[in-house]
Amino acid sequence: MTKFRKLGRPTGHRMSMLRTMVSQLVKHERIETTVAKAKEVRRLADNMVQLGKEGSVCAARRAASFVRGDDVVHKLFTELAYRYKDRAGGYTRLLRTRIRVGDAAPMAYIEFIDRDNELRQSKPPTPQPPQRAALDPWTRSRLTRQFAPPKVEKSDSDL
Repeated sequence: MTKFRKLGRPTGHRMSMLRTMVSQLVKHERIETTVAKAKEVRRLADNMVQLGKEGSVCAARRAASFVRGDDVVHKLFTELAYRYKDRAGGYTRLLRTRIRVGDAAPMAYIEFIDRDNELRQSKPPTPQPPQRAALDPWTRSRLTRQFAPPKVEKSDSDL
């Protein structure tokens, strides 16, 4: 069973709040909220982008049952799906900003990456390391040749 934050709310209130926050994140591409809520929204928003990239009718119905608004569903399946077609995951970024004055709650921005007006630029994709040749297990390594003393054959006269 997956773990999730309860955020001090009953299930219906929590799910309604998270659905609204995911919809607003897709619509505006950046929102400010508390760190705990942002971490939960990040999970759900990444799932919605995955559905948008899938592009099937089933995925569209699943996304429409979660997010609020037809314009949000349309944006998920057109703009965001095209933007992240080559990215395997990690579509959102969480940036801690300040401590809220009223209750000292840590606040954070959550935003989609690879967009205009980012708060912090995305890191370029890391290049894949070159493929190394498979090691033959029967050949001796350079280290064993370097540190092991050479074998000395025993003759019959030594016995």
